[in-house]
Amino acid sequence: MTAEQTIGGVDGAAINGDRTAVIGDDSGEALLLQEDSKQTPTLSVVMPTLNEEEGIAECIERIKSALGTLGVPGEIIVSDSSTDRTPEIAREMGAIVVEPDAPGYGYAYRYAFERTRGEYIAIGDADTTYDFEELPKLYELVANGDADMAMGSRLEGEIKKGAMPPLHQHIGNPLLTKFLNVFYGAGVSDAHSGMRVISRGALEELDLKTDGMEFASEMIMDAGARDLTIEELPITYHPREGEATLDSFRDGWRHVKFMLVNAPGYLFSVPGFLLSVFGAFVMALAYFSVPINGITLGVHSMIAGSLFTIVGTQVVSLGAFATVAGNPIRAPEDPVTEYLTQNVQLEHGATFGLCLFGVGAGFAGVMVIRWVTSDFTQLPFLMGDVVALTAMVLGLQIVFSSFFLSAIAE
Repeated sequence: MTAEQTIGGVDGAAINGDRTAVIGDDSGEALLLQEDSKQTPTLSVVMPTLNEEEGIAECIERIKSALGTLGVPGEIIVSDSSTDRTPEIAREMGAIVVEPDAPGYGYAYRYAFERTRGEYIAIGDADTTYDFEELPKLYELVANGDADMAMGSRLEGEIKKGAMPPLHQHIGNPLLTKFLNVFYGAGVSDAHSGMRVISRGALEELDLKTDGMEFASEMIMDAGARDLTIEELPITYHPREGEATLDSFRDGWRHVKFMLVNAPGYLFSVPGFLLSVFGAFVMALAYFSVPINGITLGVHSMIAGSLFTIVGTQVVSLGAFATVAGNPIRAPEDPVTEYLTQNVQLEHGATFGLCLFGVGAGFAGVMVIRWVTSDFTQLPFLMGDVVALTAMVLGLQIVFSSFFLSAIAE
């Protein structure tokens, strides 16, 4: 595509810094609008850049081609933190360059989103890995109302040789996508694809806060939690131009950590509940001497069951704390956490905890009396000791947890 083109017999303005520039091809026409243009663009294409001078020109040319194919007015916004010639090249080619006032991949996007004007927003990296000429098929999904957000799937499409490390292609991306689908019900095949189109209404509905690479996960997590429709189409993933800025393990861990912290039901509530049930079950088998395959559990199993019960209860309470104080993207939906956070008041929890403590203390007191009245010759029943102490510890734990939950809920 040349800098000047003819559309409908009218010469287009050269894209060399003019306030507006007309571009197009045989399949359609479009307006590439500058920031101070009075005409509202239909599609805003946002690219974050960090020293992308080797790939930015090709990406912009492909975006122009996509706009021409669609025949809609658009704008290209480059959210730049470069120290090379990336912003100069982008401006020369008619893009709007904004400079975020803080670092971070996610922040670059959020900063640019606030400055977009289009009814639809497309995003993608400026390193030539994504072919922006594939944008029209994603745009059509959203513009036709078939999706709130459309994503290009690299894993269901074609990954060119050398475009993605085998560790990312076969382990990292599939595993992170699996986590995200299980935790947030997103139902996607490539959660970390960077080529997406979203409607303005859907974007404004999201509450995006992250600054780093986990922004890619947050966008889908929040959309899934809000029951927005996400659709995918296969795309081709190409080798990048320029030096990679992704740290596989550090950024991968940031994605996992962000998913877990924002899904306390999976991080705390479910594991805690299972630990508590398992511990109580082991204690019951040991206390009543119920044989398992001819083996009867003893006092050591009783102590282990007690520890599992106590730890599990504490972990469940952490799930309630995280839900109330953290405002996670995916609030726990298990009945235990829902009941604790929605129905239990300070008085309820404190009363139950004191009653449980009293039962344990009473049981322990009976055994102490028996020991004293036997002139200290009859040793206490160790199984009973463990049950009594477990009840006392759980009671105190519930009392103080109830006070803490009340404090952070206010």
